[in-house]
Amino acid sequence: MIRTAVPTDVPVIRAMIRELAEYEKAPHEAVATDEQLHDALFGPAPALFGLIAEDDTTGEPVGFAVWFLNFSTWRGTHGIYLEDLYVRPESRGGGHGKALLLELARIAVKRGYSRVEWSVLDWNEPSIDFYKSLGAVAMDEWTVYRLTGDALAAAGSR
Repeated sequence: MIRTAVPTDVPVIRAMIRELAEYEKAPHEAVATDEQLHDALFGPAPALFGLIAEDDTTGEPVGFAVWFLNFSTWRGTHGIYLEDLYVRPESRGGGHGKALLLELARIAVKRGYSRVEWSVLDWNEPSIDFYKSLGAVAMDEWTVYRLTGDALAAAGSR
């Protein structure tokens, strides 16, 4: 059901990224190309890692997770930051999302990482309920900040 992504998965990963962006009401922000994703996942120094969820009957990809390493200076260990987790609507409820998250947890435990973390939109109640059912805890005291676009360009040119 869950396997490591391979280079031929890039087009389907990109397609599902666009589906996720549409679900999150931001399709205009999903501008990554196949080439960019291929380089990030499979280039000379991969910085992104991927898992594919397959339909048990057809073997077709129905979901994915992409992640990268972060680091906790307080714990002195790496962790996994889950950038995207997505299961196609027609395959939800089949255990694919849970299987993807549990595989990430297994990877973290096996490698001695101290955590798996991610962000979720505050209006996405189905996902929030799902994450809570697995024992995930909201980091409500933390606020995410981001520099991007013109603000990033301005800061980077100072």
